[in-house]
Amino acid sequence: MKKYGIIGYPLVHSFSLSYFTEKFKKENLDDCEYQAFPLQNISDLPEVIKNNPELCGLNVTHPHKIGVIYYLDKLDEAAREIDAVNCIKIVNNRPVESFFSGELSSMKVRLEGYNTDAYGFEHSLKPLLKKHHQKALILGDGGASRAVAYVLRKLGIEYLIVSRRARNKQVAYKDLSQDLMAEHLLIINTTPLGTFPETEGCADIPYQFFSDKHLAYDLVYNPAETEFLKRAKANGASTKNGLEMLHIQAEKAWEIWNS
Repeated sequence: MKKYGIIGYPLVHSFSLSYFTEKFKKENLDDCEYQAFPLQNISDLPEVIKNNPELCGLNVTHPHKIGVIYYLDKLDEAAREIDAVNCIKIVNNRPVESFFSGELSSMKVRLEGYNTDAYGFEHSLKPLLKKHHQKALILGDGGASRAVAYVLRKLGIEYLIVSRRARNKQVAYKDLSQDLMAEHLLIINTTPLGTFPETEGCADIPYQFFSDKHLAYDLVYNPAETEFLKRAKANGASTKNGLEMLHIQAEKAWEIWNS
């Protein structure tokens, strides 16, 4: 039996758990199972690996996307630049091969870290981009914003990060003017505002300055249309939620685990 899972805390509503459980059922993958491992402390990861020798891969969610890096033997380019991991491939080490390769690990496995959030966001965003989407505003300065910023740099799109305070070249929400909104026609919400069950929340920005040239993208997927997307759409903007991004990143994780 091949086992996969997710680590994070708390794990009340896990997209990955429901997605992969349904995937295994739909595709008749009877030799696969997916399990949630709610870890309050990332230091418990070695124990999870030890107690589940059939583990082949893990998804990583809040609050361990950064802390888990300490336990990894290898990082892909995206994970290294973003400084966050949401996917781990678990490779059983062969003692002789490990000795000659010089790899030393406290666990009898090799842990490889990837960031499939960036992959999912990029492949979900690209089909929506038009020539005038040359500059973007990233709402929020948390971990998710780093993956978004990485993708925008890769696509050659200039961006400003917007947060509650203006610092380190960031713009404060209260300082968003009509000119700034008109100049930045791609606006991406990376905050959890508006997520179920507190669906009335949204970033405090001047929605009246959205136009039909704007593209509003919300990483939140539940509800399907957040308050941020509703307000942007009411002023003519095209909109997109984060559900497709999650599907794409999940399939990328599956590809990594089985490559």
